[in-house]
Amino acid sequence: MSLFVKKPLAGLMAEAQDTSSHSLKKTLGAGGLIALGIGAIIGAGLFSITGGAAANQAGPAIIISFMVAALGCAFAGLCYAEFASMIPVAGSAYTYSYATMGEFIAWIIGWDLVLEYAVGAATVSISWSRYLVKFLDYFNIHLSPSITAGPWDGGAINLPAVFIVVCMSLLLIKGTRESATVNAFIVTLKVTVVLIFIFLGWHYIEPANYTPFVPPNTGNFGEFGFSGIIRAAAIVFFAYIGFDAVSTAAQEAKNPKRDMPIGILGSLVICTILYILFAHVMTGVTSYTSFKGQDGIAPVAVAIDHMGTPGANGVITPDYPWLNKAIIIAILAGYSSVILVMLMGQSRVFFSMSKDGLLPPVFSRVHEKFRTPSKSNLLFMVFVSLFAAFVPARVVGEMTSIGTLFAFILVCIGVWVLRVKQPDVPRAFKTPFVPLVPILGVATCLFMMVFLPWDTWLRLFVWLAIGLVIYFGYGAKHSKLRNPGKIDLDLK
Repeated sequence: MSLFVKKPLAGLMAEAQDTSSHSLKKTLGAGGLIALGIGAIIGAGLFSITGGAAANQAGPAIIISFMVAALGCAFAGLCYAEFASMIPVAGSAYTYSYATMGEFIAWIIGWDLVLEYAVGAATVSISWSRYLVKFLDYFNIHLSPSITAGPWDGGAINLPAVFIVVCMSLLLIKGTRESATVNAFIVTLKVTVVLIFIFLGWHYIEPANYTPFVPPNTGNFGEFGFSGIIRAAAIVFFAYIGFDAVSTAAQEAKNPKRDMPIGILGSLVICTILYILFAHVMTGVTSYTSFKGQDGIAPVAVAIDHMGTPGANGVITPDYPWLNKAIIIAILAGYSSVILVMLMGQSRVFFSMSKDGLLPPVFSRVHEKFRTPSKSNLLFMVFVSLFAAFVPARVVGEMTSIGTLFAFILVCIGVWVLRVKQPDVPRAFKTPFVPLVPILGVATCLFMMVFLPWDTWLRLFVWLAIGLVIYFGYGAKHSKLRNPGKIDLDLK
C-alpha cells in the first residue's frame, strides 16, 4: 500500500466549482475573508498570551518576538496564498498536502489542524471566561472559582468557557453568511478598541519600563535573554493562525482565485502592525512584571489600571475608569469571533477529510436547510467544550502554537514540491523567490518549534500517534482515492 498516493489537481479544481446542494454555500468576498482573518488573529494572542509571554519569557522585548513570529508567518502566508488561489477547496493545508505530498502526509497535517483549532478555541474560551469574571467583579457579581476554572487552575469546571463554545457552535450551524455578518461587526468593534488603547496608552508610556529591554536570562532556557525572546515568539505564534483559518473557507469564497490571497495576506499585514504597537504600549505603561500571577491571562485590564496619576500613597487612580469596562466588553465580543472562526476552520477540515473517505461520512453531510456541516459542528462543540472545561490555558495555548508551526512547514514544502513537479499549472498568485521563500518559511517555523517546552512536543507526538491508529484502522481502508469504485453514501 503506497502511503503517498496523491489527489489529482483536476479533481480538486472540479470540487471547487461544485455548487450542488451538497456543497458549501459561496457567500464570502475579499472583505469578508479579511474580516475572517482579523477575527481569528486579534484575540487571545493579543489580549492574553502577550502578557504571559512578556512576564515569563521576553519582557519588553516581546515586540521582537512578534516580529520574529510575523516573519515566519509572512513566508508561510505567501505559500498559503499560492495554494489557496490554485486549489480553492475547504481543508486548508490538508488539501494542499494531499495534492503535493500524498494522502499519508495529508492525514497527518489534517489531524494536526484538528488539534490546532480545537485547543486554540479552547484557549480563547478559557480567557473569555476569565475576562467575564473580571467584568462581573466591577458590578460586585462574584462567580465561584469552582465553576469558572478547571481542576488544574483551582476550580472544578469552567462553565463560562463551555457556554461560549456552545453559543458559537450553534451560530455556525445556522450558516456561514450569518456567522460572517456577526464576525464583521465584532471585528470592527475590537479593532476600534485596540486603536483606542494604543492612542490613549501612548501618553502614559514610561521609558523606565523598557529597561532592561531584554531582561537577562534567569539561568533557565527560555526564561528571558535570547532564548526567552524566541520561546515567546513560538508561544505568541498561536495568535497568527487567523490566515490559516481564512484558507479553510476557500470553498465558500465567491471568487477564491482573486480573494483568497487578499484575505490571507491582508489580514496578516493589518494584524502584525496592530500587534507590535499594542505590545509596545502595554509593556510601556507598566512593568512587564505586573503581568505575572493570576491576572496574567487578562493583561490588558492590568495595563489600563496603570493608565493614570499616582496619588500621595503611590496608588494609581486610572484616568479612564470607563475604559476598562468598555474594553473588556469589546474583548469578550472579540474573543467570541476568534472562537467562531476557529470552530469554523476545524469543521471544514473534517468536512474535507470525510469527503475523501478518511473519516466517517457523517462529517461531510451538509444540513439540508443551512448547507453547513452541522454534525461536525456538534461534534466539535462537545470536544472543545471538554478541553475548555478541564484543561489549563497554558497547555492548550502551547499545543496550538506547535500545531500551527507544523502545518506551516508542510505548506511551505508543498509549494516548493508542486513548483518542481507541476510548474505549468495555472497560478492566480505566485509565491515570489521560490525556493528561497519556502526554505526560509520552513527554517523560521522549525527554529521556533525547537524553543517550545519538551512536554508540548510530547503531547504533539501522542496526538499524532492517536491519529495514525485511526488512519490505518479506518482512513486508509475507506479512502475514496484508493477505492475509486466505492459507492458514495455520504450525501444521503
